[in-house]
Amino acid sequence: MCLNLTYRKHVKIILPRLFKRYPNPRAYLRGRLKTQQEMLRPLGMWEVRSKRIRKMTEQYLAWDKREASDLHGIGKYGSDSYQIFFHNHIPANVQDKELRKYIDKLAQ
Repeated sequence: MCLNLTYRKHVKIILPRLFKRYPNPRAYLRGRLKTQQEMLRPLGMWEVRSKRIRKMTEQYLAWDKREASDLHGIGKYGSDSYQIFFHNHIPANVQDKELRKYIDKLAQ
């Protein structure tokens, strides 16, 4: 969600701050939406991002951990990443260039 239409280097600055302030899903949900929006503001689309993250976090607490795309806002990139890094499974038709680089490096 944070990488959508945003440079990776900007996200790498914001995410550690966000995770430090909200170290777990329940802490995030207890947090003030306005504070979260201010933290996400440098990434742009902060209102949309904060609401998507909140909805996904609510769903995460009841999630069966089978398929990442069951969570709000998680698309192909998130689903492929989950399969690769948590299930050690490389899905067919991975399109993201950074994930492809990782997969190609594994094959060497």
